[in-house]
Amino acid sequence: MSLTVKITPEEASNCMLNAMHVTEKFEEIFKQHANQNAESLTHNEVKELLKAKREPKDYFGWANASVDWNSLYDLGKNKDGILTKETVRAVYDGSLFEQKAREHASKK
Repeated sequence: MSLTVKITPEEASNCMLNAMHVTEKFEEIFKQHANQNAESLTHNEVKELLKAKREPKDYFGWANASVDWNSLYDLGKNKDGILTKETVRAVYDGSLFEQKAREHASKK
């Protein structure tokens, strides 16, 4: 059984625009906050990012962003304590957990 989904040209255009917007935001994070190396974030840079992106009095948003970014940092940092751009990109494309599973399997 196969499933066919039909997308109108307008829907396809909106998807492309949304993807470009996400890519721009992604690159903006590293341009603004990756001070030591343009391709990675340190723990302090992640903390600075979280502080800079806070919305006033949005305590739930602060907590949510903190959990998200600190979890990503803890899961994705390399042995030098650096979170690479490629690791963050792997969250967006869904491949981070596959990479981590392969790493874990190779240690056995």
